[in-house]
Order: sequence, then C-alpha cells, then structure tokens
Amino acid sequence: MVSIRPATIEDNPAIMEIYNEAVVNTTATFDTEPRTPEKQLEWWNKHKNNHPILVAEENGKVVGWASLSPWSDRCAYDTTVEVSVYIHHDFRGKKIGSQLLNLVTAKGKDCGNHTILSRITEGNESSIHIHEKAGYKSIGVMKEVGFKFGKFLDVHMMQIVYK
Repeated sequence: MVSIRPATIEDNPAIMEIYNEAVVNTTATFDTEPRTPEKQLEWWNKHKNNHPILVAEENGKVVGWASLSPWSDRCAYDTTVEVSVYIHHDFRGKKIGSQLLNLVTAKGKDCGNHTILSRITEGNESSIHIHEKAGYKSIGVMKEVGFKFGKFLDVHMMQIVYK
C-alpha cells in the first residue's frame, strides 16, 4: 500500500536517486547530468512555504515524489509555481503519479498559490493524461525547445488556475 506524506530532509537522497534515473534514461527532464548531493540540497532549499514536496512511500521506501517549485525569481511570479512528478522506474504505471499530482495540486492552493504550470516533453502521453484528469488545461506547445538524446523535442505547456 502506498502512502503519501510531506517530504523531510531525510528523503532528499531518495528524491535525488529517482530524479537522477530520469535524467539519465528519460526526456521527462531536460537536465542532462545527474544532480550531485550539493545541487540536490540547493534544490531542496528553494522550497519554501508555498513550494511543498511530497513523497509516496511503500513499505518504508520512497517510490515517487512531487513538488511545486518557483517558476521564476521575479517577485510578480511569487504565486506561480511549476509542478514536478517523478516515480521510481519499478513503480511506474501504478497510478502513484496521479495520486501525487492530485495531492500536490490541492496543496498548492492551500499554500496560497494562484496558478501551477507544467512542462511535459513530447511523447509523454501518460503525463498529459494525468494532468488533464487533475484539471490542468493545455496552453500550447513550445516547438523544439530542448535537445536531448540526439534530437530536438517539443514541450507541452499545461496550467491550472485556482478559482
């Protein structure tokens, strides 16, 4: 049984491990080099009150995570955040991503955010699908904005605005 809870600093190595697997093997992120523990700590420290991090746990092991991160360092964007959801490769396809996305989206509103943006690389239809189910709307496609694994890739932009 999977449970979801707020992340603690002790979860940061497991979050990094899941993320780094995606860096090396997928186009879910446009990072091309795995994060070091120092860079991962920098990422962690950017998550303030309106930038929650959640983890999914099964039998005491972190199997996925979701976060809301700052969209921009400009003050006018303080209540605009970007969502990230990553699942351990052995646990994909089990609806953990949907659960994390739904919870972090609800938490975003509770934290005082106004809107969440999501960047989804072409070919990731399952991510687009779970975002649509969670209430996100497509706001466009940025053509060939990332280069990874020898090709230029489009990015689908999705957004939810809290009413």
